[in-house]
Amino acid sequence: MNRRSFLRATSAAGLACGIPSATAFGHVSDEAAPTPGAIAAKRKMAIPESPERILLKDYRPKSIYKIPVTEIAKAKFPIIDMHSHPYAKTPEEIAQWVRTMDEVGVEKTIILTMATGTEFDEINRKYSIYPERFEMWCGFDLAGYDKPGFPTAAVKELERCRNAGARGVGEIHDKGKGLISGKSKTDGLHPDNPLVDPLFEKCAELGMPVSLHVADPIWMYEKMDRTNDGLMNAYEWRLDNQPNIVGLSGMIEILERTVQRHPKTIFVACHFANLDYDLARLGELFERNPNLYADISARYAETAPIPRFASQFYAKHADRLVYGTDMGFEKPMYGITFRILESLDEHFYEIDQFGYHWSLNGFGLPDPVLRQVYHENAAKLLAARASG
Repeated sequence: MNRRSFLRATSAAGLACGIPSATAFGHVSDEAAPTPGAIAAKRKMAIPESPERILLKDYRPKSIYKIPVTEIAKAKFPIIDMHSHPYAKTPEEIAQWVRTMDEVGVEKTIILTMATGTEFDEINRKYSIYPERFEMWCGFDLAGYDKPGFPTAAVKELERCRNAGARGVGEIHDKGKGLISGKSKTDGLHPDNPLVDPLFEKCAELGMPVSLHVADPIWMYEKMDRTNDGLMNAYEWRLDNQPNIVGLSGMIEILERTVQRHPKTIFVACHFANLDYDLARLGELFERNPNLYADISARYAETAPIPRFASQFYAKHADRLVYGTDMGFEKPMYGITFRILESLDEHFYEIDQFGYHWSLNGFGLPDPVLRQVYHENAAKLLAARASG
């Protein structure tokens, strides 16, 4: 509290106690005396909130269980982070990110710029000082998607970005209303549209994997009522009120059609393809489509409530999952992901990180699975691309 705020509070407290507005310092306030309503409001603030008035968005539970708490500062095995963005903006921030990567055990980070043109070039220039630590992926230039001649210019720009240093493409979004690549947007153009075929085919030719984000977590499509157990986070990102939007299941069908149309292109579905609530369906996609992978980024909170089922899924499909963060570059963030993947901790909360009110649990993944998810799958994917 600064001095002015302190004087205001002292004056108000004095009035509440029946003391004249002159403060204990002998200074007469230069502001109007608080109204009776303001005084009542201050009194109310001092009274603990009634449980009947606590809002879900303000719910911050703390576990009282006396059980093991595991802090993992560094991953058990080296990591390739397949999903991040250019969060660091200055040379100093980028250097700090590299130091953090060293401390937490991240060998390389894939930067999904989503950008083309001079925007991509500028990001690439900043990060190229650490070529062994960061790899740049570009976006698609979707301008003129509704004009004759598309995507001739987009394919040309993709080739230019590849020559400038891009090694993959992403993160390309379609949450149900059409493809988006950074600032480049479409209306109703989905990835399975034949108009997009030349871009994905060029990706295969250039050896550029595609990071593709379809849909969003299921809770965003559900009714925003008392039955929605992801309401705390879902309301902020709600999609249930969006007109003419393709639902989650429909977007998964579009994803599979896209992957099958381009068998020589490697696709990495972001965030478990947002099938974190239906991992069995994601497993079926893997079994039918050998060119499909999924990153686990930013869906730790969605899978940690079901640790036994999730760990079984990891074990069964360990060769198709890759580590990712998509949550900045602060050291504590990495530690939270390690705790979920490596430990057997139970019933802990990370509301400020993830935005859900529910408790989390560790998977306790075995070493062979951790090695694959942390590093081996990504390394093989990138090596195959380089030799292709």
